[in-house]
Amino acid sequence: MLSLPLVVTLATAGVAVDRWLGEPRTAHPLIGFGNWAMRLEKRYNTGRRLRLKGMLAWALAVAPPVLIAWCLVAVLPFYAACAVHVALLWFALGARSLNDHIAPIAQALAQRDLPQARLLTARIVSRETANADEGALSRAAVESALENGNDAIFGALFWFAIAGGPGALGFRLANTLDAMWGYRTQRYLRFGWAAARFDDVLNWIPARLTAASYAVLGDTRTAWRCWREQAPRWDSPNAGPVMASGAGSLNVLIGGPAVYNGILEHRPMLGFGHPAKAAHVTAALALVERTIVLWLAVLIVLALLSVPFNA
Repeated sequence: MLSLPLVVTLATAGVAVDRWLGEPRTAHPLIGFGNWAMRLEKRYNTGRRLRLKGMLAWALAVAPPVLIAWCLVAVLPFYAACAVHVALLWFALGARSLNDHIAPIAQALAQRDLPQARLLTARIVSRETANADEGALSRAAVESALENGNDAIFGALFWFAIAGGPGALGFRLANTLDAMWGYRTQRYLRFGWAAARFDDVLNWIPARLTAASYAVLGDTRTAWRCWREQAPRWDSPNAGPVMASGAGSLNVLIGGPAVYNGILEHRPMLGFGHPAKAAHVTAALALVERTIVLWLAVLIVLALLSVPFNA
């Protein structure tokens, strides 16, 4: 088990590497993992006992890479093991990628370039954007920034603090499987049940820590109220608190109607204050950045407190 001071050092290094390099542009490991997951889904998502088969497929997808990671950090020399921990956290993080994908949307919206904003937004959300106006695109971008702040950054940091690089890796793979299998469609309703539930469990604490962080770093009173009153109406038990608190913190309205696969869904409104626009997209990204600093600062303080004081 890593000491807390070492966790802080390695976590800071992982965040710095992600900020410097971003996600791998070629041969991303998630591509291979995604291909393996698709083969498992094709093999097991058929016939009866689909929930049980979905659990088996989830285990076959997640357990081998995590076990290999555990073995590596256990048998390698100290400095090599530290390098593996940092590399695994870099793999699990997506802070720079989040900014690289969403900041151009804010820029396109600010320039009133709706065609470009629609194209860019379609790359990061599953809802239809072909006829979306500025408000709908801004809401989508703000929602993506707030929710993926948890999924792509803070969940990984939490599990890194708990279980080092293998913990961050396991979280990222579980979150990826939820994104692939965790849909309430005829194809995935039963088979993807395990992937959705595992992600809910692994994300439960990180999501609430993220929501609390968003609240502290903005309009705290409004954020707490939105979290308490609005989050229970959202389908996802983890996205609800994160987005409600973040929207309240920013004094912006998100949620509402959105088109998925040609069907208009009337989602609850989240947040309070102004309709979303380009400036709120930028503000959401800035909130995520402040939260990264806050989490690292808290880890540093905890590490200092854990060091014995010899008078």
